[in-house]
Amino acid sequence: MKWLQIHITVDQPQVDFTETLLLSLGAVSVTLDDAEDQALLEPLPGETPLWNKVIVTGIYQEDEQEPIDVDALIAFAKMQLPDDTPIRSEILEDQVWERSWMDYYEPIQISNNFWIVPEWLPAPQESAVNLKLDPGLAFGTGNHASTFLCLQWLGTTDVKDKIVIDYGCGSGILGVAALLLGAKKVYATDIDPQAVLATKQNAELNGVLDRLWVGLPEEFNAEFKPQQADVLVANILAGPLMTLAPEFATLTQPKAQFALAGVIEEQVEDVCATYNKFFDVEQIEKREETWCRISGRRHA
Repeated sequence: MKWLQIHITVDQPQVDFTETLLLSLGAVSVTLDDAEDQALLEPLPGETPLWNKVIVTGIYQEDEQEPIDVDALIAFAKMQLPDDTPIRSEILEDQVWERSWMDYYEPIQISNNFWIVPEWLPAPQESAVNLKLDPGLAFGTGNHASTFLCLQWLGTTDVKDKIVIDYGCGSGILGVAALLLGAKKVYATDIDPQAVLATKQNAELNGVLDRLWVGLPEEFNAEFKPQQADVLVANILAGPLMTLAPEFATLTQPKAQFALAGVIEEQVEDVCATYNKFFDVEQIEKREETWCRISGRRHA
């Protein structure tokens, strides 16, 4: 079986139409890539940043007995788009390409007795706390410095029998880690429905789904009671973290512990200034010379 890729380069306003066009022509998947090596600024909460010029790629499954008429497909696409729109095609080698990234993951040791283990690999230390993870649906594997910093903090924080919030849960790695480390209940939330699904799946994979609640932010706001959390961890970005500081203060008990990540060194001062209104910042930890974790307790 072969896989056909159709690449169409368009301006930002045409992205949604082009994505819909490729899907209507039978694409099994559509991806977006930067066409001009343009840096993106950190988005505001709820925003999805996009480059000015975007490569929209549709992937098609081609059966040898029913080959795709590539010329006809491209000709039809061109009829729907401006005349000068660049379109090209290529054939991918026969492979399980959608899961080929699995070859690049290895178990990650967080501490002496705490590992992150991809679900398809054996645990290096059977007696340790081994968090099994399928990172394929959403961000959060333990490889990124900010995720590692949060895991490291959880591994040295007493979460036993505590109520924990994992805000911006991604793959659910932090919430699941807290449950494996003894948390009574974890409330996880993310703006991405795929993250909600991934968190549920990873919790089930680790046998802790019965102690997890996960949902979108509006569902979380309806579910969670103020001043209920003993521990809060949020691995997102500096802008949303600063916006959410008053809400985090409302959600946590006096003296509740917190850890924030997704912050680069240049942003630490601003984030701390915002959080000092509600929290006592006790520690700033850095990894890979750029990424930082800010931790401490809510004001008494």
